[in-house]
Amino acid sequence: MIQVMSGSGRSRDGSCDEYLFHQGTLYCAYRFLGCRKTGSDGSFFYTFRTWAPRADEVRLVSDFTDWERGVALTRVTDKGIWEVTVKSDVSLAGSVYKYLVIANGKGVCKGDPYAFYSKGGDDGGTVIVDEPGYTFGDEAWLAYRKKTVAASPKGHYLSAPVNIYEVHPGSFERKEDGGYLSYRELADTLVSYVKTMGYTHVELMPIAEYPFDGSWGYQVCAYYAPTSRFGTPDDFRYFVDTLHRAGVGVILDWVPAHFPKDEWGLYEFDGHPLYEYQGKDRMESRSWGTRFFDLGREEVQSFLISNALYWFREFHIDGLRVDAVASMLYLDYDRLPGEWIPNPDGGNRNLEAVAFLQKLNAVLFGEFPDVLMIAEESTSFAGVTHPVSEGGLGFNLKWNMGWANDFYDYLATDPVFRKYHHHALNFPLMYAFGENYVLPITHDEVVHGKKSLIGKISGNYEDKFRQFRCALLLQMTYPGKKLLFMGCEYAQFSEWDYKRGLEWFMLDYPIHRETREYVASLNRFYLSRPELWEVDFEGSGFGWIDADNAEGNLVSFVRRDAEGNEITVVISFSGSENTVLLPAKRGESRKILFEACGTGEERPPLHAKKVGARYAIPLTLPPFSGFVLQKEKTKPKSADIRYKKID
Repeated sequence: MIQVMSGSGRSRDGSCDEYLFHQGTLYCAYRFLGCRKTGSDGSFFYTFRTWAPRADEVRLVSDFTDWERGVALTRVTDKGIWEVTVKSDVSLAGSVYKYLVIANGKGVCKGDPYAFYSKGGDDGGTVIVDEPGYTFGDEAWLAYRKKTVAASPKGHYLSAPVNIYEVHPGSFERKEDGGYLSYRELADTLVSYVKTMGYTHVELMPIAEYPFDGSWGYQVCAYYAPTSRFGTPDDFRYFVDTLHRAGVGVILDWVPAHFPKDEWGLYEFDGHPLYEYQGKDRMESRSWGTRFFDLGREEVQSFLISNALYWFREFHIDGLRVDAVASMLYLDYDRLPGEWIPNPDGGNRNLEAVAFLQKLNAVLFGEFPDVLMIAEESTSFAGVTHPVSEGGLGFNLKWNMGWANDFYDYLATDPVFRKYHHHALNFPLMYAFGENYVLPITHDEVVHGKKSLIGKISGNYEDKFRQFRCALLLQMTYPGKKLLFMGCEYAQFSEWDYKRGLEWFMLDYPIHRETREYVASLNRFYLSRPELWEVDFEGSGFGWIDADNAEGNLVSFVRRDAEGNEITVVISFSGSENTVLLPAKRGESRKILFEACGTGEERPPLHAKKVGARYAIPLTLPPFSGFVLQKEKTKPKSADIRYKKID
């Protein structure tokens, strides 16, 4: 039996929550709006709240009322919060509801913007869930995270390796019947794989509920609901906890820039533009056909900042990769001249978006100083990873998309002509320490006719694989954290297709199996060498030996750890043999630690030789090869004979 008790279920601090929500400072908005279990005296009380300021009427339609007229919500604030409380003799967990929002004589059924669980698809019905039934056991991981990501005057600095494996949950692997793996199945499959391969984090493409598979999750309708494609919210908690217990971090792709125009979602929620901008100059993306969030509106700020915190608080995730930041920052993004209005300063920056991102990161790091906030920002906007206190946006990492795009073009160029494109190898170091970068090889670059990573590379079949190894060696040894999209580790030739699983059968071919083994070895080498990750964001961690060998299609440089220990890296993208002379002192020798195209057998040390008036270590590089070397420590003499005691 259901009894409507309008207004009687409101919490005593409701007026404070209402005030903070409308001020843009309610950072736990999901505990106030939506469907919340509000009390019990042997019965079950549920309070439903939503924000719809220009609606004429809002009704709750559901399994437990009816789907035609339902029950009416009462408007409880002048700024548009509506509320109703229902009393039930039984738990309503598992029941489905929507809001029938009526405006201008038209009614539209909407999913709850604060739904924890949604049916998704074309339906969008919100499923009621009670308190989480899952208990985390990841205390050791959270303690490790606190030690390795810490606040400093320069921001939230990472003193640990970060090697991210980017995963699309729906196509990493499919069942024999073509069905999806559940969150639990994916966790059990993925955890051993990423540990064996030497990755530190898994980054999931968006998993907040989205209707259209072809959006890959980037068109979100229910921001608080892990998609039901793969299971329940507790199933997703199991996923995160399983990876954490194995020592693997979890990063989520998060989409606060825009949302789709599906009827049941946020689109014109109260019959008018509400979560989106109202002006035509800012409202919609031409390319994506989506609506941009009104980042200057206080209630939208409460919604989005609460949502970011929700994933950290409720699911223990370790970071957010924030999608499409450039689309938020620029008023002329995806617009032609005359289609946008300059800001009060006469420029093209969206000052509201800048303020929102600063506020977002300040609030997040205030509560979680040990997490990652990663910007996908494709322009040269200054200070993306600088502290908010210094005028920056406050992220602690940014994707270096300029490096990636230049490097892809370089790999696609015939080696004969690469000397004209040598800037792809040395120019990234001109700006490498202006931001805290991730060097990303992502899903965006192995789809839609762009070819897979191995497919981009110029040359014959065998040369492609040699260059592939050199390319990943360069990525792993240049300054910056690392990211590789699934399937690239074994050089899948086909482009990624979200509709099917990866082509794991390619591992039946020796060259693909050996490639994956190489990547695993490279990853483990990276993890073992502090020179490659301890000083990623300062010039003291890097030094050129030869930046300008365009004719030889090669670069050589050193990487250093915090104590000044040093390794040398030499990589050749030439189809011809090269010999380089590494500066050295008399009697000095170097040991080869790692090579891109070697047999895995240990090589004898290379010794310094006199070359003209100086000493150097000659290193011969076969076509498409790379080496990492270390100075051998000089053995101490058994006795010092420079001084003799005189009787």
